[in-house]
Amino acid sequence: MEMTDIEIKIKGMKSLSKDLGLVEAERFISLIQRDKFDYTKWRENIFEGQTGDEISKKAMEFSKKIRNQ
Repeated sequence: MEMTDIEIKIKGMKSLSKDLGLVEAERFISLIQRDKFDYTKWRENIFEGQTGDEISKKAMEFSKKIRNQ
């Protein structure tokens, strides 16, 4: 079942607030809006120049870090 726009907004804000705290989450949203941030373009370039193995290794290290917190 597809989430509604409001459900996505609520879940997104909860996720941001959990990781950043409420003030920084709101700051993040403000920065994104002010800078005319192009999320799609950012996602296209985030792994540029990295191999699949390098990306996989970083993902596994991040997952391990999260579990150990």
